[in-house]
Amino acid sequence: MPLNRDFIGRSYPPSEPYEVSRVKIREFAQAIGDENPIYRDPEAAKAAGHPDVIAPPTFPIVLSLSNAGMSDPELGLNYAMVLHGEQRFEYTRPLRAGDVVTATSTITEIRSIGNNEKMVLETEIATVEGELICKSYNTVVERGA
Repeated sequence: MPLNRDFIGRSYPPSEPYEVSRVKIREFAQAIGDENPIYRDPEAAKAAGHPDVIAPPTFPIVLSLSNAGMSDPELGLNYAMVLHGEQRFEYTRPLRAGDVVTATSTITEIRSIGNNEKMVLETEIATVEGELICKSYNTVVERGA
């Protein structure tokens, strides 16, 4: 069954504020197997020109899919058939420990590709003060829709 095209252009309100902590950054870096010390050691991060440890570039995925409306039953997405198609980020600055951020997501595209459905989500990650940190672009594919 095709995804509901009425969702194209639909934006969702900002997520609850999320505090980016050193612990969460370290856990994420460990989960992806990245040993870069700027993700773990404040002194190494400062030596690299950052005020504190920074998050790996893919860290915003933690936030970007949590507020995307993908669980809305009217969308018609079958999670059992979903594949991660693509992900990219555009940064204005690194995400760092101590940032308190929100995620605001918009479904920018839904289209059929053969028997599959492709959906693109654009998410803005910004501080609670309104400073844009990055934009996340995520493509999910529902197989055999």
